[in-house]
Amino acid sequence: MKTAAAYIRVSTDDQVEYSPDSQLKAIRKYAKEHGMILPEEFIFVDEGISGRKADKRPSFQRMIGTAKLKPKPFDTILLWKFSRFARNRQDSIVYKSMLRKQCGIDVVSISEQLGDDNTSILIEALIEAMDEYYSLNLAEEVKRGMNEKFSRGGVVSQPPFGYKMKDGIFAPDEVNAPIVKMIYNDYLAGMGAREIAMKLNDMGIRSTKGNLFENRTVEYILTNVTYTGKLRRSKNGRNALDRYHESEDTLIVDGKHEAIIAPETFEAVQNKRSEAKRTYTRYARQAPVEFMLKGIVRCDTCGATLTMSAGKTSLQCHNYARGVCKVSHSVTLKKLNAAVIEHLKSDFEQQSFTIDVTEQKRASTSPDLSALIEREKKKLSRIREAYTAGIDTLEEYKENKRAIQARIDELTASAPPAPLTDEQIKETISGRISSGLELLESDETSETLKNITLRSIVERIIYIKPKGIIEIFYKV
Repeated sequence: MKTAAAYIRVSTDDQVEYSPDSQLKAIRKYAKEHGMILPEEFIFVDEGISGRKADKRPSFQRMIGTAKLKPKPFDTILLWKFSRFARNRQDSIVYKSMLRKQCGIDVVSISEQLGDDNTSILIEALIEAMDEYYSLNLAEEVKRGMNEKFSRGGVVSQPPFGYKMKDGIFAPDEVNAPIVKMIYNDYLAGMGAREIAMKLNDMGIRSTKGNLFENRTVEYILTNVTYTGKLRRSKNGRNALDRYHESEDTLIVDGKHEAIIAPETFEAVQNKRSEAKRTYTRYARQAPVEFMLKGIVRCDTCGATLTMSAGKTSLQCHNYARGVCKVSHSVTLKKLNAAVIEHLKSDFEQQSFTIDVTEQKRASTSPDLSALIEREKKKLSRIREAYTAGIDTLEEYKENKRAIQARIDELTASAPPAPLTDEQIKETISGRISSGLELLESDETSETLKNITLRSIVERIIYIKPKGIIEIFYKV
């Protein structure tokens, strides 16, 4: 008796006839009529998600991951239509081929029945091509409609910070609109984006999504022409490299909403930003700078990593540089390198090592096998039911039972390794420090090798700025 999985997807709420419940009902009926078992744990549903990209569908990815388990958990994936599986031929071909060739799992559309002959391959390909054409054509129609609406001053995006939606257009938000004015005034008064972000965070103000303000959040507000009563939109779609919509592809039209910022104020801010760019030119891009402590030292205030400053002689809290952390953790690289080396030597001599309890548990804990064993036991129950119902022969039942029991025995025998004793932990860390110190102190060792060596010894290093000290947490 075959075990089946069901994949169900709907992209909009108005697809009543193809709702998740309707699809599942039809799939259950098909499975019953074809002698298949459909366990609840193998029903995967993505609601309100497009089928254009497989990596954007969490349940689909979970189904694919489950299908790769050994032994295979199910024999067939049942769909309402092939379009539910994917509306992208490349994704459809890749995943179907992987499932059939590597996992031995078929993908079946219950409403688009295909035979086993060669002609069915062509028909399936035609169905997939039609689904993709429909999806692309629909996207083009939606894009064309949005562009037409935008050209007439209609709203085609979410309101930015300081606005809310009212009767289909942007309307100043009574609470946040004055904050936008404050941001512009503060900038013209000489405050920088990071300083403004910290001020807003101290006031308890949060972004539209409820996040802390960063310097780039402030920059986005300072460059958004929407606040002057206009609308903007990228001609060629969203461009991740043009965060502030400053490229020639940006279209600007008159909007129907009330302005928060006067045009002359907005222009003054842009002139000030341009002058700042000319005065403080961005450093030319170079190869990533390697240093011994890269990615290892963290801020004791917010937990962010300390990164290289512009001058490449000191480190600073990454969040502080973005305007999120309130405490500067600026420290020269030379000073911090020396402090780390001395701390390692001191801990080695005293045989005193700080270990993160959470990391220690994670390192010594094996995967929970109970869920895997329970799943195999459920399989035993299902094949027993299939034999009792006369679907499987006695020989088939014995063979299936033998294979599943072997898997249960294998999992049961997988005992977790015994955790290290305190003495063993000390011995392990001491050995790593002893063999690594020579490399860390040598001027002949590259910074990359020093970083690799240090990572093999420590889990992380905390820099406590107020006290000017560090804490080292060692790897188990």
